[in-house]
Amino acid sequence: MKVVILAGGLGTRLSEETSVRPKPMVEVGGKPILWHIMRHYAHFGHKEFIVCCGYKGEVIKEYFLNYRSISSDFSINLGSGQIDFHSPSDEDWKVTLVDTGADSMTGGRVRRVRDIVGNEPFCLTYGDGLSNVPVDQLVAFHKAQGKWATVTAVLQPGRFGALGMSEDGAKVTGFREKGMHDGGHINGGFYVCQPEVFDLIEGDSTIWERGPMERLVELNQLTAFRHDDFWQCMDTLRDKTVLEEMWAQPDCPWRQVYAGKPAVAETIAFPGMALAG
Repeated sequence: MKVVILAGGLGTRLSEETSVRPKPMVEVGGKPILWHIMRHYAHFGHKEFIVCCGYKGEVIKEYFLNYRSISSDFSINLGSGQIDFHSPSDEDWKVTLVDTGADSMTGGRVRRVRDIVGNEPFCLTYGDGLSNVPVDQLVAFHKAQGKWATVTAVLQPGRFGALGMSEDGAKVTGFREKGMHDGGHINGGFYVCQPEVFDLIEGDSTIWERGPMERLVELNQLTAFRHDDFWQCMDTLRDKTVLEEMWAQPDCPWRQVYAGKPAVAETIAFPGMALAG
């Protein structure tokens, strides 16, 4: 199954990094977050990627054009230009890089790769979120539901401590430090879609999380795969620091998937469920 990755946004809340590179190319543990996402899908056998480029898309293109020389040892004959690589690439991925427009919205970017995806189901995700979602279970769940689209519902990560307040708001009655999760389920991306969803996208200005997803709910064609384990987006410099610290640990939750340790998920459908984008 092809994997479409949205990688064209500005990433304004991470301007410390994105002034010189697109957000999917911001590094975690010395590798772009885009690489981590692709490696996760590849672990589950999905190795054909369509990357929707936009803002500073040339940085992504240059990375993959030079990928083998960057990641391998090689010898080069400066006279003839012949290059001998000393080891094969660990990644046998097929990567299609598409310029989907500097100003296109998320839905518009998806629509622009319709011909490349073809008339078949596909995975869709964002280029700034990491998870240990079990993609094999997600795809199996989607097929079993028989709907046009499935979204992964995740628990919102806790960011702030919670204050208990008196009725008049003048006194603090309790304090709970921030935890792993706060609040209900939100849209975590990691979609599986049928080709019918393309017909719900009007043009470049269409925001996937609004018109098309709202229409899917109205048509009773959207189900949710509930994943109550690790999920973390990278919206801010703080988020990047959190992911860097996780990657440095032996029990890094998304790296454990490659080690064969199962992720935790519940395959529960929520017809008509409203999820925050």
